[in-house]
Amino acid sequence: MIRLIRRHSSRARLVRAARAAGRPSDLTIRVRLGLTLALALAPVLLLGVIQSGLSFRREAQEQRATLLGAAQRSAAVARVRMEAAGILLETLAPGVVGLDCAKRLADITRRIPGYANLIRFDRQGRVACYAASVPPDPGRRYRPWFRDLFSGQDRTVTTHPGVSYAAEPVLLTSVRAGPAADGVLTAVIPLSSLRPEVEGRALPRDVDMALVDPRGRLLTVTNRLVFPDIPPAWMEDARRRGGELNNLWGPDRLHRIYAVAPLLGQDVFVVLTAPSRGLFSAAWLDPLSGLIFPLLSFSVALGAVMFAADRAVLRWISYLQRIAAIYARGRFTVRPLQADSAPPEIRDLGRTLGAMAGAITARDAVLQETLAHKDDLLREIHHRVKNNLQVISSLLSMQERALTDPGARLAISDTRQRITALALIYRALYQGADLRHADLRSFLEELTAQLTLAESLQGSVRVEVEAQSLLIDPDKLAPLALFAVEAVTNAQKHGLARQGGTLRVEFSVDGTEAILRIIDDGGGARPPPGALEAKGVGRTLMNAFARQLRGSTSMAINPDGGLTVTLVFPTPEAASTDPA
Repeated sequence: MIRLIRRHSSRARLVRAARAAGRPSDLTIRVRLGLTLALALAPVLLLGVIQSGLSFRREAQEQRATLLGAAQRSAAVARVRMEAAGILLETLAPGVVGLDCAKRLADITRRIPGYANLIRFDRQGRVACYAASVPPDPGRRYRPWFRDLFSGQDRTVTTHPGVSYAAEPVLLTSVRAGPAADGVLTAVIPLSSLRPEVEGRALPRDVDMALVDPRGRLLTVTNRLVFPDIPPAWMEDARRRGGELNNLWGPDRLHRIYAVAPLLGQDVFVVLTAPSRGLFSAAWLDPLSGLIFPLLSFSVALGAVMFAADRAVLRWISYLQRIAAIYARGRFTVRPLQADSAPPEIRDLGRTLGAMAGAITARDAVLQETLAHKDDLLREIHHRVKNNLQVISSLLSMQERALTDPGARLAISDTRQRITALALIYRALYQGADLRHADLRSFLEELTAQLTLAESLQGSVRVEVEAQSLLIDPDKLAPLALFAVEAVTNAQKHGLARQGGTLRVEFSVDGTEAILRIIDDGGGARPPPGALEAKGVGRTLMNAFARQLRGSTSMAINPDGGLTVTLVFPTPEAASTDPA
C-alpha cells in the first residue's frame, strides 16, 4: 500500500514537471481537436479568401470600366444631341421669318425641352426675333462664331457666345438661315441639360458628374465638394485616347476614380467620379459573402466538436480524475458508478478503475493482516529476548551473591547492569506503539531510575533527568544505553560513593547533533588528581560506544567539583542523509 502511494506521488510529480516544461504532449483534447479542425478547414478558408480577393479585383476593374464607359456614352449622347439640334435648326431656318418668327420660336421652345432660347440674327448680326428675352446686342464683332458661319462653315458650336444668354453656362449651336443665307438661326442649350444621368443601374453608387473646359474649370457640377482642380493634362489625354481614367484623393478625403471623356470636341469634357473600392469600403461586403459560409461552417463544426468532446469525453475524464484523486488519498471504497451512463470506452475505463480499487482494497487488507501478524511476532520476539536477558540478569545476581571476592562481585554487577540495560531496550520496543523506534526521553528516565535503585547508595543520591524527545532505532539505542550505563556507574562508584550527592542526566537536540551529558557533583568533594587521565574498562567501553554512534565523547570537571561526561553524536535524520 505504501509503495502504491509513493508510486502515485512520483507519477504526479513527473506530470507536474512535464507541464512546467511546456511539452507539446500537454495540449488538451479541446486544443488538439480545434487545431485538427482548423487544419482540415484551412484549404476551404484559403480558397474563400482567394476567391474573395479575385472577386473584389474583378469588381474594381468593372467599376473603372463602367465609369469610363458611362463618360464616353455621355459624350456620345451629347454629340448626338448637338447633331439633332443642328438638324432642327436647319429644318426651322427657312420658316422662321416674318411677323410670326418670335411666336414660332417660342412655341418650339415650349414643345421641345432642353433649349433655353432660340434666336434669329440678320446678316449684320442684329437680333431679328427670339423665343425668350435676350441681353443688349454687343455687335457682330463680339461674336467670332458668327463670323465663322459667313467664312465658309455651315454650322458652329461654341461654349463662348460672347454674351450671357442665360443664368448658367450654355453652348450655342448656329446654322445659316434661308437659301440666300440672309441670317443665322441659333439654339441656346444649357450645359446642365447635357449632363448624363448618374442614377442609372449600370453606374456605381455615389457617382458625381461635372462638365469642364479644356483648362479644367468647372462649367457645371452635381457636387462641387468631390471635384479637385482638374489638371489640363487629363483633358489632353482624354482628347487623344477618347477617354481617360485617373486615381486621386478627392477633397472629401476619399480615394476616387475620375473618368474623363470629350463631350464637344475640344471645348467641353465630361468628368464622372466615384469612390474607389478600398479595403474598408462597403464594396467588400459582396466579396466577403464568399467567406461567410466557410467561416460559418468552421464555427459550427468547431462548436459541435467542442460540445461533443466536453459531453462525451472531457467531463467523464474529469470525473474519473476525481475518483483517482480519492484513491490516491487511500479511500478505495468509492466506486465510479456514474460512469455506467458514459460512452462504452469511458464505461470500460471506469469499470477497470473500480476493479483496480477493489484489488487494491483486497491486497491492502491482506497486507494489513500480514503486517499486524508480523508486528505481533516481532513483539513476541522482543518480549522473549527481554525475558531471556532478565533470566541471565537473575542468574548473574545469584552468582554475585554467592561470591565473596569484592572484585569479582563488582565485575558481575557491572555485567548485570549492562544486560539489564539491553533488556530494558527490548521492553521499550515491544511495549511502545512503534516496534522500530523508541522514545529516548522515557528510556533514559527509566534506565537512570533502574541503575540508581540497584545500588546500595540510592538513599543518598538524588537523580535529575532533563531530556528532550527523540525517536531512535535499536541499533543506535543499544550503544547509547550502554554508554549511559558506564557513565552512570562510573559516577556512582567514584563521585557519589562516599558522600552521595546529585546525579543529573541531560539530553538535548541541537540541529543535526544530539548531546548527552551525565553530571555528578562529587558529593561536594573535588575528584582526586589524575581522574581525567585514568584509564579503565569503563572509559574504553564509552569510547567504543561513541565510535559506534559516529560521535565523540569528552570528560571535564564541572564547577560543582564533580565530573561531566559528554557524548555528542549525529541525530538519526542527519545520519540518514550522510553520504558516508
